[in-house]
Amino acid sequence: MTRTTARPEALDWSVEHCTISRAMAVLGEKWTFVVLREVFNGVRRFADMQERTGIPRQVLTNRLASLVEHGVLRREPYQEPGSRVRHEYRLTRKGFDLYPLLVAVKEWGDRYLADADGPPLEMVHRDCGAQVHATLHCSGGHPVTEFRDVVPRPGPGARRR
Repeated sequence: MTRTTARPEALDWSVEHCTISRAMAVLGEKWTFVVLREVFNGVRRFADMQERTGIPRQVLTNRLASLVEHGVLRREPYQEPGSRVRHEYRLTRKGFDLYPLLVAVKEWGDRYLADADGPPLEMVHRDCGAQVHATLHCSGGHPVTEFRDVVPRPGPGARRR
């Protein structure tokens, strides 16, 4: 029996303006998520990040500069007594909006890559202590539990090929 498949409709649409590709141009390097993890955990100073993560100095410099350039982080000056002015890195609104993505990546890692003891970190709601999870729901308020129930379709910025 010969199986034929229909040509996917997605092939009719250009990916030239794809926002996933644009996002990955900013976020797609491994160290970027490590830096974001540190800033979300309150580690904001260069030396502290380097010590905790082992990121090579130039790589960390480049990642921080890129995240500042793209408006994900902002630099805030500080000065220890007797030292020169340095900067720490703070999340912008754009940076805070990445939190659900970081939680989702962490959950995926917990599910498939954690050691036998379990994940080394839990995310909990400050008010009640319950674990926080990344979930999908439609704008109608319905939870999406079956990912095959999500159907991509051209949006207002779509362009035919």
